[in-house]
Amino acid sequence: MNVTAKELLKRAGRAAGFDIRRVIYSPWRSAAFAAEYAAISAWTLVSEDRCYILASLASQALQLGGEFWECGVYKGGTAMLLAGRLSAPGAPLRLFDTFEGMPETDAVKDLHKAGEFSDTSLDGVRSRVRGDFVHFHKGLIPETFSGLESSRIAFAHVDVDIYSGILACCDFIFPRLCVGGFMVFDDYGFPSCPGARAAVDEFFVATNAIPLVLPTGQALVFKSA
Repeated sequence: MNVTAKELLKRAGRAAGFDIRRVIYSPWRSAAFAAEYAAISAWTLVSEDRCYILASLASQALQLGGEFWECGVYKGGTAMLLAGRLSAPGAPLRLFDTFEGMPETDAVKDLHKAGEFSDTSLDGVRSRVRGDFVHFHKGLIPETFSGLESSRIAFAHVDVDIYSGILACCDFIFPRLCVGGFMVFDDYGFPSCPGARAAVDEFFVATNAIPLVLPTGQALVFKSA
């Protein structure tokens, strides 16, 4: 009986105790990245696989010569991760948040409520995310974007959870995103943030950019032109 190569691989997998069709390579579990994540894990709700995506894209975007933005900082864990990747080249890192918790939300589009995530502060985040290249913008989006109209943005991590904030980020950041740059939306695929998906879909349907939805729950937008 002829046995196909595929069947031989299946048999080998069964003998070794694993399914060859299941992805087993998880670089975020490498010793190097595990150590990087361990240093920030107490200060973030973002899982290690999502953080690996952020770190990898940030490293890729360094060659573009633009600024790095994070909208929605909370306790500063992912900002610490980005700052670690940016410290040597010193690329500007701008951090936008109320640093006091969730602002007013849309009762129809959002599930989050005003005042959530209030267990943070600007002083606390500032003590963890350090460097002359780090700039803090405390207040409401999009008001905190004022004066930054000439910015060239290489990378933006958008993690504000709610419809109005995410739509405002898209409106301001995408036109200023460098060709070859990235926007990463943390909340796109999570049922707790329906407004996030609604805002991203609403904005990008009118552009030539198509959000790539990742198994992590994130959505990635790459600017090609």
